Amino acid sequence: MKSDFQPFLEEHHRIIAKVCRIYTDTAEDFNDYYQECVIQLWRSFDSFRGASKLSTWVYRVCLNVCLSQLRNKKKIVSVAREQLPDIAEEKDVVEEEQLSMLYKAIKLLKESDRAVILLYLEEKSYKEMAEILGITVTNVGAKVNRVKNQLKKIIDGRTGY
Repeated sequence: MKSDFQPFLEEHHRIIAKVCRIYTDTAEDFNDYYQECVIQLWRSFDSFRGASKLSTWVYRVCLNVCLSQLRNKKKIVSVAREQLPDIAEEKDVVEEEQLSMLYKAIKLLKESDRAVILLYLEEKSYKEMAEILGITVTNVGAKVNRVKNQLKKIIDGRTGY
């Protein structure tokens, strides 16, 4: 029921924001992607069948929206690599710098790998990740290890990304 949408949106705001942050470079793009995610969630809200957890469904919808937006944007203009605006909630400067470094490194990954690491950082189980991404649990494990190694190399400065 659409009247339940506002409380739903408030409850899942952080998931939507995190997914959008992973795929955007500017505040403007972030707002556009966030808005598109909300629109798609609104359109399909009444058709959620409950076959998975609500948060799993939110991740899946938002990941699909962001990947679609990214593909559309790449068709129109090449994406400029700009620093994300800092919307981190942590107050500790060191943590903010580490978070910023992590997001910059994540930006250098392929789009599909960004989804994997986002879900991993959200402490989703491999089973949940497989369901959200539409791949096998075994494949999730392999992708997580590969992406973690790529991030370590990027952060340690041992790659030409």
